[in-house]
Amino acid sequence: MALGPELFKHREKFLARVIEKLGLYPSNFLSASKQISDSRKTVLPRQAAGILIPLLFRSFSSNGQSDGQFVFQLIKRSSRVSQPGDLSCPGGMVHPILDRLLRLLLLYGPFSVIRGPARAYASQREPAIRKIQALFLANALRESWEEIGLSPCRVHYLGPIPTYSLTLFRRTIFPLAGYVEQPGSLRLNHEVEKIVEIPLASFYREDLIGCHTFSLPKSTDSNVPQSFQYPCLIHCDSDGREEILWGATFHILTQFLRIVMDYRLSDWRKGRIVQRTFHPDYLKGRFS
Repeated sequence: MALGPELFKHREKFLARVIEKLGLYPSNFLSASKQISDSRKTVLPRQAAGILIPLLFRSFSSNGQSDGQFVFQLIKRSSRVSQPGDLSCPGGMVHPILDRLLRLLLLYGPFSVIRGPARAYASQREPAIRKIQALFLANALRESWEEIGLSPCRVHYLGPIPTYSLTLFRRTIFPLAGYVEQPGSLRLNHEVEKIVEIPLASFYREDLIGCHTFSLPKSTDSNVPQSFQYPCLIHCDSDGREEILWGATFHILTQFLRIVMDYRLSDWRKGRIVQRTFHPDYLKGRFS
């Protein structure tokens, strides 16, 4: 039976559930990593990227009472990078040397990211799985520091999410969830336009679930489809601008909710239609 969003108001109870559900859920990190290694022997190799799903608990006051809720802290990609304007989690490609060195700190050093019940669940997995998860966690934390200035010391590891393979790029995403306590002052680099925080409860509002219809620039290849439809979440940001969450990030976040909350996506085809035509440089960035 699916749980309701009321649980998002209870910080400790929700975090305990996240750690348990992700800790017990089967991980495909090792098999996905092997597929990527095998692909390097072919003419179409795949790449690997770790991302952090930052969970924050935002407190607020209403009607004289203190309340709060969990949010996903996402980034809006700048025009300097590929897929400008899209919402995504902080993260990026694995650094073959640096991330392996950082992994040693996570596994053997006095690092506070993997601790408590999450560390206990991680220790129950096979050593090879622990190593590959620590590699992508180090990767995601390094990228989060570079992109938004998020200190790894402020992140509490919660657990892994199943990988996701992109279709427009030969890339596999390795997502890991982390609870960010008191994120402090963030510093955005050139890859990030702004931070967008989306309440987890928004995914339960049918009026915010829509159909993202878009077209790509015309191609000379008649076999390449030109129009697509995907589910999306329509979010109104604090500055009054409407932001559209769709694609890989939407899939990964709904997968997180499915594992933790038995979430079921509403019929998005009946929702509001959001139409867009992408810029010819959408896949490579405009570098403006």
